[in-house]
Amino acid sequence: MGVVARQSIKGSIANYIGVAIGFFTTFFVLTKCLTQEEIGLTRVLVDAATLFAAFAQLGSNSSLIKFFPYFNDGRGNRGLFGLSLLLPFVGFALITGVLLLFRGEIIEVYSERSPLITQYFYLLLPLMFFMLYLTVFETNANVLMRITVPRLVREVGIRLMTLVCYLLYGYRVISFDVFVLLFTLSYAVAMVLNLCYLIGLKKISFRIELKTLDKRLLVDFIRYSLFMTIIVLAGSSQLVGSLFIGAKQGLALTGVYTIAFFIANVVEVPYRSLGAIARPIVATAAKEEDWREVTNIAKKVSLHQLLVSTTILLLIWINLDALFAVIPNGEEYKGGRWVVLILGLAKVVNSTLGISVDVLNYSKRFRMGLLFVLVLSFGMVLLNYWLVGVWSINGAAAAAVFSYVAYYSGLLIYNRVRLGVSVFSLAELKVLAVIGIGVALDLLWRTVVTPMMGESLVWILIDAALKTGLIATLLVVAIYKMKISQNINDIIDKMILRRRPTDCNK
Repeated sequence: MGVVARQSIKGSIANYIGVAIGFFTTFFVLTKCLTQEEIGLTRVLVDAATLFAAFAQLGSNSSLIKFFPYFNDGRGNRGLFGLSLLLPFVGFALITGVLLLFRGEIIEVYSERSPLITQYFYLLLPLMFFMLYLTVFETNANVLMRITVPRLVREVGIRLMTLVCYLLYGYRVISFDVFVLLFTLSYAVAMVLNLCYLIGLKKISFRIELKTLDKRLLVDFIRYSLFMTIIVLAGSSQLVGSLFIGAKQGLALTGVYTIAFFIANVVEVPYRSLGAIARPIVATAAKEEDWREVTNIAKKVSLHQLLVSTTILLLIWINLDALFAVIPNGEEYKGGRWVVLILGLAKVVNSTLGISVDVLNYSKRFRMGLLFVLVLSFGMVLLNYWLVGVWSINGAAAAAVFSYVAYYSGLLIYNRVRLGVSVFSLAELKVLAVIGIGVALDLLWRTVVTPMMGESLVWILIDAALKTGLIATLLVVAIYKMKISQNINDIIDKMILRRRPTDCNK
């Protein structure tokens, strides 16, 4: 098994362990221990810190991936990792200055409907710093083809630490002020863990060796980083939804949106690992202008992401009523039902077509990415500003779908015409057909079988289990028989062979 497959599988396992912890925390601890307003506060703080941290990177993370093949001479990275630390610090200083300068205006926006935000405004700055360098150290590990430990830290470590924070506050061991402080410090611990892991690899040096550094390459690195600042920022533009909800609708509805957002976010989990390990390979192939290899990688990533993401979204949707029936105070969060579906579709689009962004970013035509990013960024901001006021939390989800469709439509056409790279294959039509069958079966079940079940929690769970088992089995059989993915068929074949009894007479 190659390093790509091995690290991708390990990274996916880490992701899903984190999802399991996050599932328990979100639905059985968070909804019980915190009010809707308190949940909304943590969401706004995290989303705002993530958004500002993305800008503070100044594009250095994308540059680290793109330029690693140029800096890596087999003996060292010639100061590349040192640059990856310096530029984000400059960005952090700039963002901090802007936030402090406009502190009064920001507080005024949230003071009426979300007063809690004004009380904890200053915690946004350290939280942004911790998130910034958590990502920087994680990217350093990615280019070394080591994604498992950083994934464990992000997906498992942070969730375990925040789980402890929720429980301590929920059982009134600590005050809410202490809770918010410990919640923030959990990201600091994660950042330090990633740094210790990098140092332990003994493959990097954070010293910037100016004497041996290729000056022309350094200039290209900085130019590319500054250009990518806007593009990377657009990747976090989906986070503005919670910020607009907090300002226009209040933290209570932000809390409902947060729960729905977490459910929909599961759809994107596989791409976090596959995308992280595929990007350095795409960057290397793009450097050699081997567009046939880039196309081959892009099609495989897109196909498998479409298959996995749509299947996950379907299984979530058919079990959504049972989920809200099980979680504490589920009726309070049931209003986010359509957010899950709409936002889930946005996640499907993003995870399926996200590889096309990497294709353009790591090509010599990367500057054209600015045009498409502006479409996405302005679309997210303007549509959220308009639709949140019209459709409330459903409007924020709809804004994400419309923005992604417009963004990727232009990007895919450009990549196909100018680079000759396409992410689509005929196998994706088979995926849509299989998912269509699953949707039809769900509708048929809801019409015929569900009305015969009782309304108690036990019957709701039995109904969900039977329906999920039937649809999941039929989906696996259909995927196998239609030969959508040879890789998946090989995995199924190996599982079948392992289960067969050994013939002792041979």
